[in-house]
Order: sequence, then C-alpha cells, then structure tokens
Amino acid sequence: MASIIQGYEYDIFISYRQKDNKGDRWVSEFVEALRTELESTFKEEISLYFDINTHDGLLETHDVGASLKEKLKCLIFIPIISRTYCDPKSFAWEHEFKAFVEQSSQDQFGLKVKLPNGNVANRVLPVLIHDLDNADIKLCESIIGGVLRGVEFIYKSAGVNRPLRSKEDSPGDNLNKTFYRNQINKVALAIKEIILGLKAEPVITVNEANQINEPFEEFDKEKNQTDKKKPAKPDERRILSGVVILAILIIAVIMTFPKIFKHNNLENLRSSDGKISVAVMPFRNMTNDTLWNVWQEGIQNNLIASFSNTEELKVRQIESITGLLQNKGLTNYTSLTPSAASSISQKLNANVFIYGSINQAGTTIRVNAQLINSKTEEAFKSFHIDGTAGNILHIIDSLSWMVKNFLIISKLQKEVTPDFQQLASTNSPEAYRYFIHGDKAFWKRDYPTAVKLYSQAAAIDSNFTITTIMLSVAYGDQGLYDQARKWCLRAYAKRDQMPMQQKIFTNWIYAQYFETPFEKIKYINQLLEFDDQLPILYYQLCLIYNELLQYDKAIPEGEKALEIYNKWDSKPKVVNIFTVLGKAYHETNQYKKEKKLYKDAEQYFPDNPEIIRREVILSLTEGDTLSANQYLDKYRYILKENSESEANIITSLASVYYETGILDKAEELYRQSLSLQPQNSERMNNLAWVLIDNDLNINEGLELIDKALELDSDNYKFVDTKGWGLYKQGKNKEALKLLERSWDLKPIYNHVIYLHIKEVKKAIGTQ
Repeated sequence: MASIIQGYEYDIFISYRQKDNKGDRWVSEFVEALRTELESTFKEEISLYFDINTHDGLLETHDVGASLKEKLKCLIFIPIISRTYCDPKSFAWEHEFKAFVEQSSQDQFGLKVKLPNGNVANRVLPVLIHDLDNADIKLCESIIGGVLRGVEFIYKSAGVNRPLRSKEDSPGDNLNKTFYRNQINKVALAIKEIILGLKAEPVITVNEANQINEPFEEFDKEKNQTDKKKPAKPDERRILSGVVILAILIIAVIMTFPKIFKHNNLENLRSSDGKISVAVMPFRNMTNDTLWNVWQEGIQNNLIASFSNTEELKVRQIESITGLLQNKGLTNYTSLTPSAASSISQKLNANVFIYGSINQAGTTIRVNAQLINSKTEEAFKSFHIDGTAGNILHIIDSLSWMVKNFLIISKLQKEVTPDFQQLASTNSPEAYRYFIHGDKAFWKRDYPTAVKLYSQAAAIDSNFTITTIMLSVAYGDQGLYDQARKWCLRAYAKRDQMPMQQKIFTNWIYAQYFETPFEKIKYINQLLEFDDQLPILYYQLCLIYNELLQYDKAIPEGEKALEIYNKWDSKPKVVNIFTVLGKAYHETNQYKKEKKLYKDAEQYFPDNPEIIRREVILSLTEGDTLSANQYLDKYRYILKENSESEANIITSLASVYYETGILDKAEELYRQSLSLQPQNSERMNNLAWVLIDNDLNINEGLELIDKALELDSDNYKFVDTKGWGLYKQGKNKEALKLLERSWDLKPIYNHVIYLHIKEVKKAIGTQ
C-alpha cells in the first residue's frame, strides 16, 4: 500500500530490535494497537511497514540499499527506543535509524516539519520503552540533531524500569502515571499532526529547502582548517561598494527588533551553568468548584514534563516542590502566596518560579501564569489562555508552549554578541536556534551553510523577518544576485505588516539594492531615533559619507561607533570599522590619528590583510619607505598564504600604489597582471580604468574596455568604465546613455556609478 502523499512508499516505518519483541511480543502488540487507533484517527487508510522477521541483522548475501531504500521512503519513522536499540553495531540502528535520518534530510520535506499549530516536529517519532542512560540519550540525540522527544511507554516503580503493558496488574503503582491506551492515542495524534504538517508544507523553489543533518553543536565547532579571509579586491574604487562590505554591515540593524524581555531580568534568570532553573508551583483553583482541584497539580505536572525535555532549562521536579509545601503545611493551594512560593523556589536554588491560577467566568476557563524572580518576587512576564472545560488539555499545551518558548529564547539570547542582544523577533526557539547557527556560519563566511540554516529558520517561522533579509545578504555574498534581490523584495512586500522599527529596517535594506545613499542615510537616522547607542549604525553612516567623498561628515560617525564599542568593552564585529574610518582620516590628512587607529585595530585583528593594506598606503604617503617595504612584504606573504594567484597578488599591490597616487608603478603592475592572464576581462578593465580615469591614455583604455565588453557585454563595471571614457572624450550624451545602462545592470547599489552619472549630467546641463 502506498503513502497518502505521492512519491512515498509508506506512511509509517516501525524500527525495533528483535530482542524487544521476544516473550510477551511487546512490539507486535504495540503495532496492532496503533493500527487500530489509526483507523479511528484518520479517514484515509494509513500504510505502516513492520517487519516481523525473527533475525536481527542482514545475511552476507543481502543488499542493504536495495532491501530498505524504498521501504524507508516514508513520512514518519518510529523507532522503539530501548536499552538494546541504542547500539551503533545493530542493524536497526545503522541501516534503519541512521539511514532514515540521512535520507529524509535530503527529500522534499526535510527531517523537521512545521505543524498546523506553529510548532515544529521531527519526522522521527520515538517510542520510549526504557529510561535510558545519559550516554544512550546523547547517542540518540547525535543522530536526530536535537533533544530526544517521544511518547513514553515506561512502567516505573521502585526498582522497576520496563515497557508499559496494555493490561497492568497494578497500574496505580506506576510512578509515571501513564496508561497504555492514552499513550497509544498520543502516538496516533502525533502522527496525524505530522502528516497534516507535511500536507500543508509549502513548496520552496530555491536551495533554501535543503536541510542540515548535523546536530546544532557541530556548527559551533571550529573547522580543522583555519578559515581564510579573502584579501581586498584589486580595484580599490570598487571596494567600499562591494557586496561583502554590505553583508557585514546589514546584520547590524537586527538589534533594533522589539524586545520581549528586560535585559536585567535576563541576567537574573541564568544559573551559574548558563541554564535557567525553574520551579513550577501548583496552580491555584480559584473557581470555587472543587472538581478543578485535580488540575492544580495536573497543570503543574504537565508543565514540568514539557520543560524537562529542553536542554536550556533546569526544572525542579514535583516531588521536591510537594515535599517543601507539605513541610510548610500548605495543602490548600489557594492559600499559596507569592512570598511562600519564592521561599520554596530559593530553597530549590531555582532562579525563577511559575505562579499560576485557574479561573472561571460562566463557561469560560482561564489559566493564568506568571514568571517571577525568586529573589526579588518581581513578576516580569505574564501569560493567560482562555478555553472551556472540554479543551483543558489544549489550554495546558498552549500555555506550556508559550512559557517554554519564552524561557528558551531568553537563554538562547546569551549566545548572541553584545551588538545583537536585543534581537527577539520570533516566538520559536527552533527558528531562533537555526538563526543563531546560521549567523555563526555567516561570520565565518561559510555562506552556503548560512543559507541553509537561515532557510530552515524561515521555513519554521515565515514571519521571522531577519532570516529573509539575511538570506538576501548571504546569496549576495556568493554573487547570486538574482536570489539576493528576490529575498530582499520578499521582505519588502511585507513591510506594511511589520512593526515600525522592522519596517524602517526593511526599507533600509531595500535602499541598499534599489535606491540612493540619501534614502539609506534617512532610514539609518530613523533607526537611531529608536536607539542612539547602536555602533554599527554610526559605522554605516561613516561608510556612506566615505562613498560620497564627504570625509568630514564620515569621521564623527566612525568615531562615535568606536566610542560605543569601547564603552561596552567589546571587540568590533568587523575590521572594516577601522579601515573605513582610517580612509576618512587619510583623505583629510590626519595621518597621526590614522596610524594610531591601525595600531588599535591590530589588537583585535592581528595580521589582517585589510589593515596591513591601509598601513602600506599610509607609509607610502608619508614617504616612510622602510616601513612601506616591510608592510608590502607582509601583505604579499599573507595573500600568498591565502592561496591567491600571482596575478591576483600583483593586482592587489597595484591597487595599493593606485590609491597612494603612484600611478606609474600602479600602471606597471596592472600591465604585468594582464600579461599573466591576457584573456582575463577583469584585468583588461583594471588597466583601462587607470588609463582613462587619470588621463594617461584614454584611447588605449577604450580599446581595452571594448575587448573586455566583447567577452562580457553586460558587465556593469565594464559598461561604466567605457561610459567614463567617453565622458573624458567629451562625448557626454553617449557617456550618459552607457552610464545609465550600467546603473540598470548593477546587482546592488554602486556609489561610483552614481557619482559618474551625477558628474555627466552636470556637464550636459552646462553645455
């Protein structure tokens, strides 16, 4: 029987160790009970693969791939997790569990799916029949890439840890208080949620649908090889408008997103191990109906169980809380005061406690919950859910989801650098995790990985605006400009539905691609009205004024950015904050300030080629030949260590001499680079630009750029160079036509073309 979703062999695959199906045949009974439950849960027929063979492994003549590949093409994988199942040498573990995770991670849905209620579930749905050792738990989590969550079929009493049976002799002795029939129902409902989520899954037409198989921790580890930074591009006039600069800057404004909690309270929530320790008090029955008394501990139990499955939280168990309440003589929970709850919480070394109540108005039931600081008794966050007596379980699940997500996000925020600690624009911890790890990959310039992780965050929460913007940036940094603009426009289309700060932020990103520097300046100043202590926004202004050649305006903005970083005692996130301000100092002849700035930068970014490049330019400008030669040798060495070709190294050195104004040396090196790669159109353009812009040989420059355009007629830089050459020859109208074409071809805003068009229009206006 085929799956209810086209292209899949089965809906459900049951994986187990044969050892766990001996004796009372627990697995076979479970499968039969599940089949029956599924029939009453689904209108459609659900297909289930369950191999009843008695062997536990393959014969040497069996082909694993051919035998299982098609059968594993299923929607949901249910491993019966026991002590014996957690064995990497077993057939079920290697050829079913691991194989499904790998295979499903690459299919159209990926390993994780967004559920109709907005939560995210793994397509691996574990059924747990034993309490596991920590080593086995970690082993399972290393495969699924997250916390081991599943439905428990465990009977636990003093000295007992075994699978829960359908008919128990003493069900009341089960400390887990679970019943076989209820757990079967939970599995069926979980299956239904996942299948509904898969049916509703949108089709994503770009590479962002790719999934990440590795657990999150893998993205925190340093790669074996040191990430190599690319040196500055050879043509310095293009550097400041480059996509890499934009990408490094764009991320800054995310810290202007709305705050969902106070920073000071955040610090108070954390224990010494970085986790948030929580005590959940019994919920007080304020309905005057004693029938609700059972839910005082019922809600408490459910919240504790939910929170215990998260690695960010440290949750105090109900036995400890109940014992302390009884010691205080508090058996009537309606008399439990915040002060008494605070005292109990502190004795349990919990930094925060949950204090809640059950209320009724007519047929409406309201469950309230407050997060309270155990030491100060300050309530810093409140939640409430309304419903009816008939949907109390849904009320509890919703409340648990809201509180848990708030706490987890507050913990995850610690992983964000000081620049970004105000970021909190999603209620999904799963989406937040993917964003954080995508951000780490982005800063390592591992853009393909960043794209995959940002895409996963966006798939989980489509309203997580920053992920859409960062997808645009990461694609742009790979030169995939069509994708970059597409994601930018996708965010821009939703701007009227956003809070004001997010709307301004999105407008600013849009201006990066489609408008002028003046719109960018306007939006940045609007963002500073919300918070004037954001250093990278000042850096943005410094950069833009540099691009407009307004260096006197750039300097105070760059200095303000560094002043805030110094006040924070924090390392600037990018080296460019030094190089951009350094260029402004250089262009205004403030060489002493410039030299000191680079020395400061070396403390944060030692042996950085961009800093060394600026030091070469400064030394040559001051006539310090000895220092210049030392820096040049170091610059060449670092470029070579970064595996740059000889032609690239020579071009980079040429750009240094060009910016310094030593034009004969710059021309010599650009010609040398072209001689090494005579058919390279970029080399042709570099030399053509030097000849044209400095009136050295405009005719030769135009001949060179015509050859480059024959190889790449739609290269916006080449079209700009030719337009500028025609302007130099006095052919203003022809020049303007080409420059405007260059503007239309540009993948992203380019200040050089903007200034060229402005200059040519001015010339035409005076004719």
